[in-house]
Amino acid sequence: MESSRNPVSLKQDYPEPEALPSLLELTSLNQVDGFDSFKPASSFQTFSLSATGTETSDVQNAANEPLSIDNLIHAVSISMPASPMQATLMSNENRVLFDGHGGDGFADGIADPSVASETLAKQVKFHSQPMPKGAAIDQPVDFSHHPSIRRLKDRRFDTFKTWQGKLEKQLSNLRGKPQERGPDQEVPQNSENEALPVDRYFDALEGPELDTLRPSEEIVLPDDKTWPFLLRYPVSSFSICLGVSSQAIMWKTLATAPSTKFLHISLEVNRILWFISLVLVAIVSSIYLLKLIFFFEAVRREYFHPIRVNFFFSPWIALLYLCLGVPPSIAENLPEALWYVLMVPIFCLELKIYGQWMSGGQRRLSKVANPSNHLSIVGNFVGALLGASMGLKEGPIFFFAVGLAHYAVLFVTLYQRLPTNATLPKELHPVFFLFVAAPSVASMAWAKIQGSFDHGSRIAYFIALFLYFSLAVRVKFFCGFKFSLAWWAYTFPMTGAAIATIRYSSEVTNIVNQTLSVILSAVATLIVTALLVTTIIHAFVLRDLFPNDIAIAISDRKPKPHRNWFHRRNGSSDHAGCKKGADLETCFNPPKTDNN
Repeated sequence: MESSRNPVSLKQDYPEPEALPSLLELTSLNQVDGFDSFKPASSFQTFSLSATGTETSDVQNAANEPLSIDNLIHAVSISMPASPMQATLMSNENRVLFDGHGGDGFADGIADPSVASETLAKQVKFHSQPMPKGAAIDQPVDFSHHPSIRRLKDRRFDTFKTWQGKLEKQLSNLRGKPQERGPDQEVPQNSENEALPVDRYFDALEGPELDTLRPSEEIVLPDDKTWPFLLRYPVSSFSICLGVSSQAIMWKTLATAPSTKFLHISLEVNRILWFISLVLVAIVSSIYLLKLIFFFEAVRREYFHPIRVNFFFSPWIALLYLCLGVPPSIAENLPEALWYVLMVPIFCLELKIYGQWMSGGQRRLSKVANPSNHLSIVGNFVGALLGASMGLKEGPIFFFAVGLAHYAVLFVTLYQRLPTNATLPKELHPVFFLFVAAPSVASMAWAKIQGSFDHGSRIAYFIALFLYFSLAVRVKFFCGFKFSLAWWAYTFPMTGAAIATIRYSSEVTNIVNQTLSVILSAVATLIVTALLVTTIIHAFVLRDLFPNDIAIAISDRKPKPHRNWFHRRNGSSDHAGCKKGADLETCFNPPKTDNN
């Protein structure tokens, strides 16, 4: 017993040595800022390491026992991840943190729960997804590479813009950020666009209206994307205005003509159609005016196109139709100055086009003759009809004479189909109904000038009626065409023939003429209604009414010819008869076949 107590007595005899500060100090998991597994002092868990791994034990009466180092001697702190991504990165990783300097949250080596709680609240963060580059305030996000923005900034369209992108470039330079051009945004070097010769249109394009690119040709605009809307908007859109506004005139004539009084048609129909025509003309004109402002080069190319140039008469003819179809409730008599204002542009266009027909140059009539040339003739007769309705004499006769002379020349040229006229297609096309428009309007204009439907008016009317029937019976020649704005060429010639028939039936009233008037009016109304509905469907539902206008994007350079080189051998018997230095193609004779 004494021997066992000797160590105790020795321990008491010697003074206890002074404790040295430890180099490493164990910390509790709730003593370090930012640990996710922090719990209040009343209840916490400790994680201890055993020989087999990590084991967890819950301290039941931790609230009643004071915190001490002895209780946490084997504690290991584990940092819990703040997000699933961090959990993946921190897998199989135990991080033990120490504070040997007694920083914040420690008092004499013992954790202070209140301080640790406040610190943890400040340190916990919820990390969002990575922010895109350039999202800071001092570095704005660059959206210039977005496909829609790149399409708007495509420099290949600059040659067709009015300012060729110079205004936008100056504004960018003023902002201190010069424009950057990608490989697909190079501007063609030929910025000064010259008028294309008419031969280029015939060489590069084909089809009834010269609107299809030949396989050997290239265009100056990108063919792998949809062009801006204004570039795709053709001047032939005014043919829609001609069809609808002519309907307003027809229903006005049906309501006021003596031969059709039995139909009891109200003038309210004419009024509704006239307002629709007015709105339609305003919309189409506004859109094309924007094209003229922003894409002047495209308008100029349409003007030099041998077929499209005739459609520049369409807006002025549409305005003449609006004056003829004005409801009596709005205006009984229009001012005479209005007629002069509308006829001056038509007169200027005729000076240019008729002069080219007569000069014998590249745009002579025998080379550019097409049924759409009737639009340049119809304007004379519509103007003469409106002027005579206003009470004018000399002006309407002048335009009637000019139109009659050139209509005779055009009529003969189109009938002859000269070998040099390569624009006429073999199959019939809707624009062939323009043959009917000029004589129909001419008959009414001369009747208005003379004051009665006399023999001259009847001759013109019978010519129009015969052409109408000769085209109507050939239905199969008008089938198989894809819908386009050219189909509106059906409308106002058929409406003009119906109006002329109503005027003739008022002069020669019988059951045959009255029935013919009703039939032609019904057919014209059905055609216009069907085309109007089809146009709306293609414009707003199918959205294919305005495809890329290839006719204005042809190159000013001819494609390089592909030479066919023949294999020539020295001493070959195939070309024994060829002289030395002679052209091989001139002496190459293909074998002849017997036709017996």
